[in-house]
Amino acid sequence: MASTASLTVDQAHSRLDELTVIDVRTPGEYASGHLPGAHNVPLDDLDRALPALKSAADRGDLLLVCASGARSAQAQERLTRSGLTAAHLTGGTSAWTGAGHDVQRPAEGRAVWAMERQVRLTAGSLVLVGLLAGRRRPAARLLSAGIAGGLVFSALTNTCGMARVLARLPHNRPAGTDLEATLTALSD
Repeated sequence: MASTASLTVDQAHSRLDELTVIDVRTPGEYASGHLPGAHNVPLDDLDRALPALKSAADRGDLLLVCASGARSAQAQERLTRSGLTAAHLTGGTSAWTGAGHDVQRPAEGRAVWAMERQVRLTAGSLVLVGLLAGRRRPAARLLSAGIAGGLVFSALTNTCGMARVLARLPHNRPAGTDLEATLTALSD
């Protein structure tokens, strides 16, 4: 598999039994529904997981997955720089479920909002707070300006600092998503 490969939903579905699927979303997003057999290795933990991913790649092809394909493409670039070959799923789990394919959910799992939705809620709320507080204290409008600048930076760099912060909140790290157990399973 070429390092710049991407698989469509149909291609991935037909090869699912021969791929090691790595879901790079947050544990909360992963618990809300993931491709059958996927292992959760959040994008922030990718460097730590490199030895286990190398071991898994020695046994077969890797498929990286996220909600839309953006984070899995970032993960693919990072793995390529580390000498690993992997494909990513075009359109992510959104395209997967849109094509009518099933996802797995833990028995005790609860629905967690997608990270993009959490970022939109948080950013929008902070902008409104800055504007409302700015009616009494004009300097509070700087909060809104800071959030706007952060969103522009996020779009230009295709990164999101707010998502990294939100990913650390307890509701985005549910029980049953143990990275150490995942890395052990990938290494075996």
